[in-house]
Amino acid sequence: MKVKVYNLIILDESGSMEIIHKAAVNGLNETLQTIESAQKKHAEYQEHFVTMVFFNSNGIRTVIENEPIANVKLLKMKDFEPSSCTPLYDAMGVSLSKLHYSIDSDEKHQVLVTIITDGEENASQEYTGKMIKKMVGDLKKKEWVFAYIGANQDVDEVAEELAIENRMCFEASEAGSVKMCKMADKSRTRFYDRVTESLFNKGVKLKEKFFDE
Repeated sequence: MKVKVYNLIILDESGSMEIIHKAAVNGLNETLQTIESAQKKHAEYQEHFVTMVFFNSNGIRTVIENEPIANVKLLKMKDFEPSSCTPLYDAMGVSLSKLHYSIDSDEKHQVLVTIITDGEENASQEYTGKMIKKMVGDLKKKEWVFAYIGANQDVDEVAEELAIENRMCFEASEAGSVKMCKMADKSRTRFYDRVTESLFNKGVKLKEKFFDE
């Protein structure tokens, strides 16, 4: 039996991200390569799909929409255009709802959601923090796993307000971004290993833990 693994990556594209523009794009491409490697490693047991969403107050852009990893091309620098403010709640609400309703509930699947932002919410118009917290809580009951990666904020406080246990703080610099991406991809690789392990432990749910100690 194969597990369909849905990788949803939600990335802040606000103006402050410009200082780590190159590191952000390179980091995303490394993450795509990590997912591709996992697909090859677990080809018998996993089928990976990717959705990548960029957001700022100019709009929420779905750059990759539920594509099999084999069809996903690496990003170019021009694909990421930092500008304006940070509608985090709207980006999460729109992205989570869209993916949730696209998944066949009868299929064997695993969802991993990664949110990366270098600032706090400051521009949402449709969703509130309370609405997102409830949405995250409901999806966690369906065994979705969430990871929140933030800079220039109290990451523990923000993640707690969103009901997300897995969280990481990074320094919003090129070096800090590179370090964060390497740590996150290491955790991602181990997570995919656990997805396969869970297939051989019937009745045992995949633990929500994402980041390695």
